[in-house]
Amino acid sequence: MPSSFSSRLVRNFERYGQLCLGIDPHASLLDDWGLEDSVDGLRTFSNRVLEAAIGRVGIIKPQVSFFERFGSKGFAVLEELATAANQTDMLVIMDAKRGDIGSTMDGYFDAWLSRTAPFVCDALTISPYLGFDSLSNVMASALENGKGLFVLAATSNPEGKSLQKADINGVSIAADILNRLEDTNRVNLDPNGSLGNFGAVVGATLNFQSVGIGQIYEDKTMVTPLLAPGFGAQGASLNQCAELFGAASKRVIASVSRSVLSAGATGIENAIESANNELAIGLTRG
Repeated sequence: MPSSFSSRLVRNFERYGQLCLGIDPHASLLDDWGLEDSVDGLRTFSNRVLEAAIGRVGIIKPQVSFFERFGSKGFAVLEELATAANQTDMLVIMDAKRGDIGSTMDGYFDAWLSRTAPFVCDALTISPYLGFDSLSNVMASALENGKGLFVLAATSNPEGKSLQKADINGVSIAADILNRLEDTNRVNLDPNGSLGNFGAVVGATLNFQSVGIGQIYEDKTMVTPLLAPGFGAQGASLNQCAELFGAASKRVIASVSRSVLSAGATGIENAIESANNELAIGLTRG
C-alpha cells in the first residue's frame, strides 16, 4: 500500500516549509530568461527551475497549459520534468484543472494519477463544476494509489465570483465544496496524518467572507489543506500568510511563480530562499 498523500505533505511541510513553486513557462518569461519560445527553451527552463528547487522547496506545481501549447513535444517535456521530480522527495501538483464524468474522468485519472500514469505526480487540480459527486470515483481511486486532489473552490479571478458565491439553501457553492471536502477528508483521515488527502484551491487575494467561506479563517478544527495561488506577483504577501488565512495558515500551500521565476536562471535559488524566509515570518504573524 503506497503512503498517503497527506503523510507526504506533512513530511514536506516539516522538511521544507509550506512554499510551493509554480513552474509557468509562458512566452514572456522564456524571453526574460533569454530563451527561445520553443520546445528547446521550454526544456532548458524546466530543467533549470527543477534543479534550483531541489533541496529548497518541497512542492512544485507545473502549469500544464504552458507545456500543452507546444503540443505533443511540450507534453514530452512535461513527462521528463515529472519523471525527474519523482526521483527527488519533492511533491508534484499538476495544475491541469481537469473535470468530467464517467469514463472520461477515468481517462484523466489514468493519465495523471494511476500507477502507470505518464505524467507522474502526487496530486492534480480538478474542477467540481459538473457536480461534486462526479468526483467520487476519482477520489476513491486516488486514495487507493496514495494520490491527492485539489478541488477548485474559491478562486480570486473576478469572473468566478458570481458563480462561487451563489446560494444553495443558504450556503454558497464555494462553501458547499469546502464542506464536502472536509467531510470526505474526515472519513478518510490518515491515522498518522493531521491533514486530509483532498485539498481546496482558494485564492490568497480573496475576501473569504464575500464568497461565504469565512470558516477558513476561523475554524481551527478543519483538516482540508488549501492550495493558495495569488502570492507574490498577484498581490498577496507571503509575510502576511497568517493574517490572511488565520486558523488555516498551517494548512496553506503558498504558491508563488512569477515573483520567483522572474529572478532568472542565475537568481532563482536566492529568490526561492527569500520567499521561504518571507513565508516563515508570515506564518508567525496572526
